[in-house]
Order: sequence, then structure tokens, then C-alpha cells
Amino acid sequence: MTAPTSPTPHSTRHVPLDDTQGVPSFEASGGDWSDIAEEAARLGEERIVVNMGPQHPSTHGVLRLMLEIDGETVTEARAGIGYLHTGIEKNMEFRTWTQGVTFCTRMDYVAPLFQEAAYCLAVERLLGITDDVPERASVIRVLMMELNRITSHLVFLATGGNELGATTIMILGFTAREEILKVFEMISGLRMNHAYIRPGGVAQDVPPGAIDSVREALVKVRGYFRQLEDLMLANPILHARMKDVGALSLAACMSLGVTGPLLRATGLPYDVRKTDPYCGYETYDFDVPTQDAADSWARLLVRVEECYQSMRIVEQCLERLAKPGPVMVADKKVAWPAQLAIGTDGMGNSLDHIREIMGTSMESLIHHFKLVTEGFRVPAGQVFQTVEHPRGELGVHLVSDGGTKPYRAHFRDPSFNNLQAVSMMCEGGQVADVVVSVASIDPVLGGVDR
Repeated sequence: MTAPTSPTPHSTRHVPLDDTQGVPSFEASGGDWSDIAEEAARLGEERIVVNMGPQHPSTHGVLRLMLEIDGETVTEARAGIGYLHTGIEKNMEFRTWTQGVTFCTRMDYVAPLFQEAAYCLAVERLLGITDDVPERASVIRVLMMELNRITSHLVFLATGGNELGATTIMILGFTAREEILKVFEMISGLRMNHAYIRPGGVAQDVPPGAIDSVREALVKVRGYFRQLEDLMLANPILHARMKDVGALSLAACMSLGVTGPLLRATGLPYDVRKTDPYCGYETYDFDVPTQDAADSWARLLVRVEECYQSMRIVEQCLERLAKPGPVMVADKKVAWPAQLAIGTDGMGNSLDHIREIMGTSMESLIHHFKLVTEGFRVPAGQVFQTVEHPRGELGVHLVSDGGTKPYRAHFRDPSFNNLQAVSMMCEGGQVADVVVSVASIDPVLGGVDR
């Protein structure tokens, strides 16, 4: 219908009964869905519009779902985003290429190392130093990413169980995740938002004892996974709540650009680590788990099996790390004059690092100061780099104008694309199934809003 020439701040118009469909409808301009709900109630329609979130726990923090329900059946579902917008991409245009790592790591805060890796791989391609990155640095990147994939999926299992009322699953999931976060803190100095992967390599080598700590953590995590499988995979309540719920076919995934476990749960083994390898993934032995039920249960099974495959990759990384080597490119125009190392308190540069920079060469100090404050220049051009994120295909589009800062940095976050499937997964189902469907998408809104 034609909108009024002078619309009020929010207006709702009742459209007469459609003889072809037999269903009355409403048209709104401006305002909010609450106005539509009030108008529907005034006219006596058997329809309710419900706001789920943005505070509701099942909406993962700051996702707002606008549900139109008929009884207990969802007739329409829309996702409202933007409540966590931080302007990360725009802020990166005002920081050096190295400082950009500290911004992009905060997007998807459940899997920060993947944003760091994708961004740094893109910067290295612009610099033309992809082949110069030391092998040990690439192995450490793979090690950290695969451990991060496990922690991310553990958050999915833990929060998903909690949202279905299984508190024990949440406790086990977060307890297992804690073992790996201790490793992250040992290697990078931080439990999350690491800024550990840098253009040209990684900030520092793994400290003494880290390899043994990873092996010990893997043993404990495997034990927790066996407990989680006992609690979940044979649980009739979980079967009833998740099977045939939130179905999303292969055709729907392809049309919406949905990737990751949601896509692999339809039977398509698409994984960027296999189709377009990076960081030497083509040299690792691992499988791409798939299911064909295309429902919430299939996505759970895919993620559990992916964790075991990540453990396989981590074990191969530990074998390769037995041989020492550099972890940053040799080009001093990109790498800092002395290899960065943190102090014993984990809170700053080590004394050896400070002594090397400030005590041996004035030229070294000047170069270090300019490199840190101004940054290195990146040749003009643009590049698109993808990695296999725990939630799907993560892409970064970087544009350089030849300066020390990105002209444009844009991320294709998988959670943003996957959220498009909310309406298709929820409409026609029950209100209680909305929680399960959204949990099976496993969105992180920091990545969605950026």
C-alpha cells in the first residue's frame, strides 16, 4: 500500500482481509513492533509480538529476536542487531597495521586468534612476505588456532546445555575450556584478546615448558569430552529437544551464504583449511566431519567431532615444535629490532629485550621507536583472505593506499551471515525451539556488529 504523505513518528495501518489468502495483515512505518502488537490487540487479532532479548540469556547477550507467535507457534522471526557495535573496522583505519591486530582480536571474543590470523595473513600478502614467514611461526599459529577452535566449541556445548537446563554440561564445558585458557595465558600472556599473532610471525616464541603443558591439557580435555559425550549423546531429553529442530537444508545454506558447522551438518564437507589451505594446513593429517540430518542435533555432533580433529592437529604441531627456529620474519623493516619477550611477571618487556634496544645501538633505538610509533608502510593494493573460523568462513578485505595505516579493513564474519538463517530455522516451530535453533547457530555478537 502507498505510505501516507505525512507519516506520524510511528503509524500502523490495518490492511483489509485478503480474499486470496484469508489472512488480515498490518503495515507499519517507523516506530517499533510494539506498536503493531498494540494495534493487533485493539482489533482483537489472535496474534502476539514478543521481544526476546536483547537481555534474554538464550539470545547470547545482545541479540534481539522479534517473534510473531500464534499460540506457541512462531509465524515470523526477525533478528535485531547492532547493540554491540564498537566501530572496530573504522577504528582500524586510524591505527598502524600492527596495532590493527589489537582491534580485530576483539571482534569475535570467543575465537580471537582466528581474526588475528586472517588479518595478519592478509597484511603479509600485501607486503609480499607470505613465503618469508618462518615455518615455526606458522606451526605456532596453527597450534593456537586449533586450541582456540576447541575452546570456542566448548562454549557452544556449555552455553547450549545451560540454555536447555543442563547445568552440569555447562560446568564441565567451562572447566575443560579453562585448561586451554591457562595454556593461552602461558604462551601469549593473556586468556583472550591476545594480539599474539603479528604481521610477519608471532609476538614471541612459546616459553619453556609450554609444549609439556599443552600435552597435559589435552589429556585433561579428552577426559572432559568423554564425560560430555556420556551426558549428551545418549540423553533422550537432548534428542527430543534437538532432533528435527532448526532444520536448514543444503540449498538454504548455499543461498544464504551459511558456512561452518551449519553447512557441514547438511553433508557438504566445505572447509577452507582443505579447499584453500593457509599456514601449511595442507601438510597436516585431519578429516572434515559431516552429518546429513541438517538439524540442531547434527550441528552438535559435527562440533564435537571437530574438537577431536583439532586435537589431532595440535599433536602434530607439538611434534614439529620440537625443532627450534625463528618466529618472525628477518626483514627489520617489518620485524622489531629485538625479538619481543615479556618479563617474568607477564606485564611488560623483558630486561633482555630492553637491554638489546636501549643499551647497544642508538640507531637500533631510533629505528625501534619509529617502527613502533609510525609503523611500516604497506604497498598500495587490496587483498581478500579467508580462514576456517569455528563458526564458518571468516574473510578479511584489506585495502592499502601505500601508507602506514589501512585505508579500509572489512571483515566477513561468519556469525553475521549465519544469523540470516534465524527466520528460516524458527518459523513454523515452537517458541521453545527458538532457543535451540539460535544456540545451534552459535553466534557471537561481537563479530556480528564489529
